Amino acid sequence: MRFFFRDYCKYWVEWFTYAEGNEYFCEVDEEYILDRFNLTNLQNEVPNYYVEALQMITDNPSDKPMSEEVREQVERSAKHLYGLIHARYIITAPGLKKMLDKFKRGDYGRCPRVYCHQNTLMPVGITDVPGQKPVKLYCCRCEDIYNPKSRRHNMIDGAYFGTSFPHMLLQVYPTLKPAPSEQRYVPRIFGFKIHSIAELHRWQDEQREKQKKRLGITE
Repeated sequence: MRFFFRDYCKYWVEWFTYAEGNEYFCEVDEEYILDRFNLTNLQNEVPNYYVEALQMITDNPSDKPMSEEVREQVERSAKHLYGLIHARYIITAPGLKKMLDKFKRGDYGRCPRVYCHQNTLMPVGITDVPGQKPVKLYCCRCEDIYNPKSRRHNMIDGAYFGTSFPHMLLQVYPTLKPAPSEQRYVPRIFGFKIHSIAELHRWQDEQREKQKKRLGITE
């Protein structure tokens, strides 16, 4: 494999989650992957080398020899399949617990909004359809989403986390949700709120028009 540390990892899932750029993923339990019920309909999402990809993920490769080109295609399918399995796993009780640990460690970074005071972020997908949108980061204080800072994280498919995960996590662990931020930035010019200045200008215009009418000035 191209990643030199692959030789130091005993299992494929371990290698995948420790690979650079895959820090957002947690390790899916082998028992979950081996339960075919959990993989229902995923074969339709991975039409090429599904069986071989699953064998690679579960460290049970086929004895059948394959070319380097085919092996690369199998590996791509394995990564995609693992991402789809991951999206299902992280909304189960064990998956939520693993993602909770990553959230508490701040693995996904902090909210860039000043008035969120470094609130911890969590991953979310804009859509559950693979190949549509990259993963975003959700802040449960301002309830908005942000792009990951790292370019490599911006390449992760948002469907590998799904649209429900952060909200499911907050439902199961409600104490994680902080009080909403009531602070808002107010634009000002020379200390005056911009909307106040606009109101002042409108009032001045109205007074000017009234003065013209009283003086009989026409334009």
